Amino acid sequence: MIEVKNLTKKFGKQVVFKDVNFKIENGEFVSLVGRNGAGKTTLVKILMGLEKKTSGDVIIDHKQKIGYVPQFRNIDLDYPLNIEQFIRLNLKWTMSPKQRAEDTRVVNKILKETNLIDLKDRALGLASGGEKQKAYLAQALVNMPGVLILDESTASLDVDVKIQLMDLVQELNEKSKLTVIFITHDSELTKRYTKRALLFENKTVRPMSVDEISEDMFE
Repeated sequence: MIEVKNLTKKFGKQVVFKDVNFKIENGEFVSLVGRNGAGKTTLVKILMGLEKKTSGDVIIDHKQKIGYVPQFRNIDLDYPLNIEQFIRLNLKWTMSPKQRAEDTRVVNKILKETNLIDLKDRALGLASGGEKQKAYLAQALVNMPGVLILDESTASLDVDVKIQLMDLVQELNEKSKLTVIFITHDSELTKRYTKRALLFENKTVRPMSVDEISEDMFE
């Protein structure tokens, strides 16, 4: 699904990482771990085409779409959209009745998969933290991506809400063979949900088993 070959990224003379090599296979659930500033978010931006690489190659099989779920963001109480309308922001506007009907079918499918179907008319600003993150997840899924990136998406959430969200992602990963890349500073979630990890350390990336994960890798 994703192959990185001899990837290097510099900002001026500052080296973020150098000669990075790894593969992520179709349907894998992989965590990106390492201390702040180690280059995790920079790598994700390169994968998404939001940041240029300095050198090397990034190969994404079949030009798969990438869905992105950000870290929890507080939303004003008077935010004007409900949950369904917020999810639809990720769809291209169209005048085609056939396409609009298909979009509605897909949105309803995603609402059901993310357990939001009964909450679709709720104002997003009045939703709980977990419901907001599910809405971001649903918005990322509505374009049927082959790769889902969770960028510290569970940070600032209560433990029970984190588990609910990650259980949902795990179910999507297993049922739909959705490739998941999980950026996190939570070692417990890493060990519970992901099969292996990519450790960002000393300007390089090292594949490792989640059994090798330790707290000092996140400090």
